[in-house]
Amino acid sequence: MSENNPFARLPEAASFSVTSTTVGDGDAWPAEQLASGVPGGRDVSPQLSWSGAPEGTRSYAVTIYDPDAPTGSGFWHWAVADIPATVTELPEGAGDDTGSGLPEGAFQLPNDARVARYIGAAPPAGHGPHRYFIVVHALDVASIGVPADATPALLGFTMAGHILGRAVLTATAETAAAAA
Repeated sequence: MSENNPFARLPEAASFSVTSTTVGDGDAWPAEQLASGVPGGRDVSPQLSWSGAPEGTRSYAVTIYDPDAPTGSGFWHWAVADIPATVTELPEGAGDDTGSGLPEGAFQLPNDARVARYIGAAPPAGHGPHRYFIVVHALDVASIGVPADATPALLGFTMAGHILGRAVLTATAETAAAAA
């Protein structure tokens, strides 16, 4: 597992606060936030609340990223774009198949499993602990202008010149190796 923060390589941005009633910063994901193939997992997106975004914020995007996935490029679990600036919370489960808990105008992009919804953590057995960066990005545009079928990486690339602030919470998960 790499010890560096993948967001540290991005241009500096003001910091603001994100909290969750689902998971605390540095804590392990609760079972229902794990992938449906993991015992107890139900692919339920976490509750998120944020505050203190920089002046001039016109929208938000939320991403959940695992840089420790054994892919060479990490794994994007969730990406939501065009959250209105008046919204400062997403309820638990907002990232279901329909995005039922998302505010009007916001939309989910396909994650690295190519489904437009939240997909829970499922690190390979015995791979060690994985970090999941839950990030709320404060943007200077009302709409980031990516198509609904864009990848989270394209969203990140498009956001790069529009990020006013970044709020980060990190969760963890590990799947034990099978007994020999």
